Formats: sequence, structure tokens, C-alpha cells
Amino acid sequence: MTTDHAHPDTSSGSFLRQPRAVWAVAFACVIAFMGIGLVDPILKEIAARLEATPSQVSLLFTSYMAVMGVAMLITGVVSTRIGAKRTLLAGLALIIVFAGLAGMSGSVGAVIGFRAGWGLGNALFIATALSTIVSASKGSLAQAIILFEAALGLGIASGPLVGGLLGEQSWRGPFFGVSVLMTVALVATAIFLPTTPPAPRRTTLADPFKALAHPALAVLAAVAVCYNLGFFSLLAAGPFALPEAGIMEIGWIFFGWGILLAVASVALAPWVQRRVGTLPALIGALALFALDLVAIAVGAETPAIVIVGIIVAGAFLGVINTLVTEAVMGAAPVERPVASAAYSFVRFTGGAVGPYVALKLAEHQGTGAPFWFGGIAVAVGVAILAAGARTIDSALHGKEAPAPHSPEEAEAELLGDLA
Repeated sequence: MTTDHAHPDTSSGSFLRQPRAVWAVAFACVIAFMGIGLVDPILKEIAARLEATPSQVSLLFTSYMAVMGVAMLITGVVSTRIGAKRTLLAGLALIIVFAGLAGMSGSVGAVIGFRAGWGLGNALFIATALSTIVSASKGSLAQAIILFEAALGLGIASGPLVGGLLGEQSWRGPFFGVSVLMTVALVATAIFLPTTPPAPRRTTLADPFKALAHPALAVLAAVAVCYNLGFFSLLAAGPFALPEAGIMEIGWIFFGWGILLAVASVALAPWVQRRVGTLPALIGALALFALDLVAIAVGAETPAIVIVGIIVAGAFLGVINTLVTEAVMGAAPVERPVASAAYSFVRFTGGAVGPYVALKLAEHQGTGAPFWFGGIAVAVGVAILAAGARTIDSALHGKEAPAPHSPEEAEAELLGDLA
């Protein structure tokens, strides 16, 4: 394997000159990625309006992640049988329906349930979107990936801000906003994206479970559970640690978090990796994230510390997301979509309990407790990674693998980051 793949050619014209089908899917990607942080600014408002406890509204994250994690097991099964376009449209339709129903709900239980349906739609859409952009775009593969990365970053960063803007009008606004925007995306995708045939090889539900029998993949999936516990504890508990902050203020705080996460995923992670290597960079980023959570826990009564801690965490999470997923793709001796499905299943279903546990602790132990919980969970992830470093390193270098950030692994890497 030559190192040319690490620096793919991007000289074949501007990546902005793309067919309308590509722009339709890219627009839908932005809206889909908004869903990660969209509800953050309105968590306190939902709790107040629907007379719910913080731990109850945390289930908006838990239901979304748990269903999305399980659904990752079936996305390959579905798309290889009905084709990418139908899978995309099915995912978009589910998001439209369940986001709209969440906005019309009159109880926190109903919102939680419809948010779970949203997670199913998001899994079907996101797992298919990048491969569709790559196959439909003009120019080099690198340019298609840049376009997808731009959509990912814009969606993650703008989700909390859009949630804040619409949430200031009503807590229902963000849900209806997503439903309307996704309807536009569905119509555009249906009109502009050509019909795509089923894949020649059909994957099975058993494939991801077989992949988890490989020790390196199992270790990395366990690490991912630990950092997701910290990640989503931060998202869920952050707004409640700022009782004086309004909806728009929380939106701006998490907008800053999202900007740093997006920039770190695309630019900082490769830079650090080239200088110290994948595993040292990953251990360092996890350790810094754990310390950041502990700092928030210690200063939980000081809003400035909480705000800075939340925003800075975006940089650590961006590096972690990229490097741990890249390690999964390089270490697992199975097809990359299968490895990604196995890894995503474990990380999201395992991490789904984080928001609920974190806010239960906040209700009984105080504002700093969720961040202590998240910090300890991430520290356990550091210990697991350090203990399994030799196994992972052996898997990474024991066979011919793509160079870091090569086109061959970029698709699976980005899909794993998401969601």
C-alpha cells in the first residue's frame, strides 16, 4: 500500500460543482446531524412545560441513541436489499414523521418515544448518505469526502444554535423545524437522486456480532462505551448545570462546543496523529477529556468554569471520535461497513444509559455529580485502552492496512464519527 492514498488528489475541479442529487443529500445530512445537539437548549424548557424531572428529559438522548445503536445492525441489511435511494428516503420519512409527532406531544413519555423513532430514521439515513454522495459526485473521492465533512461539521455546530432560536418561540419549534426541513430534503432527494440498485452482496445480522469476536475490536468498542458515557453525560447535564442560562445562551454555548468538535475531527486529529501516533494521541485525548469533566465537576457552582469546560470538551471529543473510529477500521480484520456497524452498536447502546444515570445523580447528589460520573467513566476507558494497547497495536500493524485518513477508510470513519 503506497502512502499516496493519505494525500488524495483534489485537483480535478472545484468540489462545489456537483450534481443537484449530491446537494440534495448533503442538505439532508446537515439537518440529520443537527439532531445530535438540537434538543440541548430546550431540555430545561421541556422539563418545565411537561412537568418532568431532569432524568426524565434525559431519556430524549437515551431513547434516540439506544434505537440508533441497535438500528445500525440492520442498516446494511436494508440498504443492500432495497438500494441506497430507498433507504435514504425511508430514513428521511421516519425522521419527518417522528420529529413532527414529538412536537405535537403532550407528555414527556410521548416525546421520548417519538425521539426513539427519530433515532431509527437517523440510522437508516446517515449509514447510507456518504456512500451516496461518493457515488453521485463529480471529481475526486477526496472532494466528495470534503463535502460530507462540511455537512457533518455544519450540522453538529448549528444544531444547538437552531434549537435555541426555534426553542425561544416554543419548545415544540425545534421538532417542527426539523420535520419541515427534512420534508424539503426528502422531496429534493426523491426528484434529483437517480434510482440505485441493491448491492451485489447482502450483509446479514450475524456479521457485526461475529466481528466483535476479534479482541482488538472488542477492546475499542469497550473504550467507546466509556467515552460515550462521558460525552452524553456532558450533553444532558450541561444545561442543568447552568440554571440561570436561557435557551439562546445554552444554544450559543453548545454552538461553540460543536464548532470545536467539527474542527478537531477534521483538522486537529490528523495533525496530532502524525506527530505522536494513533494510540498515544487517543490515550492523551481521553485523559484530557476526563480531566475536563472533573474540572467541571469541581467548579460546577461557577458558571464560567462550566461554560469553558463544555466548549473545550468539543476539541477533545473531535480528536477522540476520529481516532478511535480510525483504529476500529484499521484493527478489525473484517469489511469496514461490518466493523462500523458492530462498533456503533456497542458504543451507542452502551452509552445510552449515560444521560439518565448522570441526571439521576444530579437529582440526588448535586450539580457536580454527573460530571464526576462522566469523568470516572472516561478514565476507565483510558485504563482499558492502555491495557489493550498491545492487542490493538498488533492488529493495526499485523496486516496490510490503509494509511491514516486514506480514502479507503474515510467513509467508514466518518459514518462512525456520527452519528
